[in-house]
Amino acid sequence: MTSRERVLKALRHEEPDRVPIQDSPWGATVSRWHKEGLPEAIPVAEYFGYEFRSFSADLSPRFPVKTLEASHEFIVETTPFGGVRRNFRTFDTTPEVIDYPIKTREDWARIKERLEPGFTRVDWASGLQSFRRAKEEGYFTTYNAAFGYDQCQSYIKSEQLLELLLTDPEWVYDILYSHARLVIEMGKMMMEHGFDFDGAYLYDDNGYRNGTFFSPATYREVVFPIHRMVYRFFRDRGIPTILHSCGRVKEFIPMYIEAGLDCLQPLEVKAGMDLVQLKKEYGKDLAFMGGIDVRAMADPDPKLIEKEIRTKFAAAMPGGGYIYHSDHSVPKNVSFAQYRRVMELVRKYGAY
Repeated sequence: MTSRERVLKALRHEEPDRVPIQDSPWGATVSRWHKEGLPEAIPVAEYFGYEFRSFSADLSPRFPVKTLEASHEFIVETTPFGGVRRNFRTFDTTPEVIDYPIKTREDWARIKERLEPGFTRVDWASGLQSFRRAKEEGYFTTYNAAFGYDQCQSYIKSEQLLELLLTDPEWVYDILYSHARLVIEMGKMMMEHGFDFDGAYLYDDNGYRNGTFFSPATYREVVFPIHRMVYRFFRDRGIPTILHSCGRVKEFIPMYIEAGLDCLQPLEVKAGMDLVQLKKEYGKDLAFMGGIDVRAMADPDPKLIEKEIRTKFAAAMPGGGYIYHSDHSVPKNVSFAQYRRVMELVRKYGAY
């Protein structure tokens, strides 16, 4: 089977020849692997047989990115969203937010007018060439886009945003809707000009380690209509949706399903997202992607990761509806040898 056939079959809750494979190692992890034997000339996705190829538009307000300060250890830059962030030069941790672009409604008004769809938001020349090659080679191609609550965090300090969800939900909804509209319009434009996507890979972090960022009632009132609008846009075109939502978001799953979501990723183990239990409770209505604990990958005892993959695959594979992925992304404490072992076990226990 081609990657496209394999992933689509899994998303339709049918059993393919084997579990589809996709993952997200950090850049710092790949740098480590290059020192440990990963060939420099072969992209990591190609070396390990990842089956997704992703494409997107520029969905930011397109502010110029400028370096404000640089040292041997850090770099401070403005962002396309209008904020300021400090990163380690290795870019191997979450950046420190120095400043947010929105503090008042007037700030939002200046940004909102920059969120109009436009042809120049897409790299048509090289993007279409890469897309056509991916289709010819049988990969599962996705339209990638951030939207929803998590996108707001590019603009507004988290504490202020959470307060606004309760005190001024109409304003938050306006931000959510404006970005969702841009996601939809740019997706439509790309599809009208040669991008025949197999799926939509969408990003909206709704949780942290101990639970959701906000209540189910707030999700229902403010965020749910946005999710439903975006999922229905793609579903009406026969395109399945995958939501990347970090943290413990189990409380939202029934509403994700109601909104029209097809697949949930990444199922963070340390946040209590249990793939085995989730499959049992929701496997008839929702596909799952991820749930393999990166802590077991990094453990010096190789039996731990084998047990992790063997037991979870046995529960998640029957009837289809499962795609392999780490339970978030692969950190740099996982060696090249350890990760090669992970891929061997995925193929061993993932065969139908």
